[in-house]
Amino acid sequence: MKRLIILTLAILAFGLPAKAQQVPKTQSEITLSFSPVVKRTAPAVVNVFTRKTVQRQNPFAGDPFFERFFREFGGLGSGRKMQNSLGSGVILTADGYVVTNNHVVGGADEIRVVLNNKDEYDGFLVFADQQSDLAILRLRSAADLPVLDLRDSETLEVGDLVLAIGNPFGVGQTVTSGIISALARSSGRGRRGQVGGYFIQTDAPVNPGNSGGALVDMSGRLVGVNTAILSRSGGSNGIGFAIPANLVRQALDLALSGEKTLQRPWLGIIGQNVTSDLAEGLGLSSPNGVVIADMHPLSPLRDAGMKSGDVIVTFEGQPVGSLEELAFRMATLGTGGTAKFDYVRRGSARSADVPLRPIPDSLRRR
Repeated sequence: MKRLIILTLAILAFGLPAKAQQVPKTQSEITLSFSPVVKRTAPAVVNVFTRKTVQRQNPFAGDPFFERFFREFGGLGSGRKMQNSLGSGVILTADGYVVTNNHVVGGADEIRVVLNNKDEYDGFLVFADQQSDLAILRLRSAADLPVLDLRDSETLEVGDLVLAIGNPFGVGQTVTSGIISALARSSGRGRRGQVGGYFIQTDAPVNPGNSGGALVDMSGRLVGVNTAILSRSGGSNGIGFAIPANLVRQALDLALSGEKTLQRPWLGIIGQNVTSDLAEGLGLSSPNGVVIADMHPLSPLRDAGMKSGDVIVTFEGQPVGSLEELAFRMATLGTGGTAKFDYVRRGSARSADVPLRPIPDSLRRR
């Protein structure tokens, strides 16, 4: 009899209807679901479709037989063709300023932006910066759009939870979760000796088509714009990179003021990241900072009293771990005004206020 009663109670317990799910309202409850964050942020993440005219070449050009054969029957004649591509973007202002990657929209003849609610807008490029891979679009006749607030990316820490939102492989808006797995990641050196990118690294799955999409925190703020993955197969391997929100903020401010690209302060130095061996020789306690190997006569650092051999250790109170990090922090401030550099000379700590000037016109590449 006792066994029968226990069995009956167990059946009743498991047979009860599940308690209706409710939206988490506290920080502790939100760990049960990312749904509240997605509901706030997804409407401001858009799909970006572009069309570009490209020159098509016949691989058999010059061959008396195959050139004609493949032109007439294989459709491989030289000429122009339309190339379609897709990516993602994030709405930053209610009147239609959208950030995306430059490689998504660069050179496009047509740009079409589709919102989460299926509304469509024509977009036109108002700001582009190839080095940072940022671009700002303006949506034609847009108003009262959902937007994402920008978080100070300097407040991020490794281990913070994040969501990546975008349109991977063109399947439609998709949300993936992960953490900030590293900060201050660099791509090395860019073209023509330029300092390469400076990124947030995340293990939230990022795939082709996510480029230009949002990386958001658990408060629904934009912390970065997804831009690249480290992969041999073309799919996500858990190492994705995002452009920090502070640089996105600078790009937006410049676009709103009518500028067409980032205005970067010029250092006028050849620098070298401090290694363990260098740190010992320079009398530093740790391998951090950038040592000035050489300096241009017009360098603003020279005007501020700095010399070759000095080691830059902080910029505006933030530690400098590499030349790429220093270039990024300077780019977020733009030109005009001054910035405080802390440096070490022969073991002695010093500081200088350095003017943030663009590269002189006489030194620009023609």
